[in-house]
Amino acid sequence: MTQTHFGFKKVAEGDKAHRVRGVFDSVASKYDLMNDLMSVGMHRAWKAYAVLVAGVRSGDAVLDIAGGTGDMAQAFAKQAGSQGLVVHTDINLAMLRQGRDRLLDEGLMLPTTVCDAEALPFADARFNLVCVSFGLRNMTHKDRALAEMARVLKPGGKLLVLEFSKVPQALSKVYDWYSFEVLPRLGKIVAGDDASYRYLAESIRMHPDQAALKDLMQQNGFAHVDIHNLSLGVVALHVGIRC
Repeated sequence: MTQTHFGFKKVAEGDKAHRVRGVFDSVASKYDLMNDLMSVGMHRAWKAYAVLVAGVRSGDAVLDIAGGTGDMAQAFAKQAGSQGLVVHTDINLAMLRQGRDRLLDEGLMLPTTVCDAEALPFADARFNLVCVSFGLRNMTHKDRALAEMARVLKPGGKLLVLEFSKVPQALSKVYDWYSFEVLPRLGKIVAGDDASYRYLAESIRMHPDQAALKDLMQQNGFAHVDIHNLSLGVVALHVGIRC
């Protein structure tokens, strides 16, 4: 039986998606609040920077993968305008419902669908931009997901991968203490769930670092990849251009 990582644990490949779904089912209702608390509000700046780099123009077609509570889709919809298209997706129904309700509260009725990034239900060369923010590390086969993202992008289209990454060695001890001591306790107090936030810390350590993710993107359909380190590498924005 083929195995993969779920945090630091080894699990059957077929079981990972179910386990990840359980994590996000558990935290969906407190997801935005926890993001604010655990990043001290910095996740808003990271996402705003990604939206700026995206450079979405009026009339563009945008696919938001692992769009969760809809903040990125909302920002892209403002840029794409009434002539554009922003599709809001997630593999987790509980997260998607949170996002759909948030978007409706903002007066936005966007196409919203549950889908697996490793098998996207969209035509080839459909989108000008694909974005996945804080979702790639949870995917079982990152290479398949990246190849699918390349498939649905128009030639010359842009992929944004905003994800936790690797900090300099000098900061690793402090970062590890915060990740493995503070985050689970915060999750327990606010969301009533320390295990999901322990998984979060573990999943970050198992995710490819900046250079390895760049290589993986280049192997799966992206001719040029730029890396933007944010907050000393706590987060990295990878920008890939489809071949």
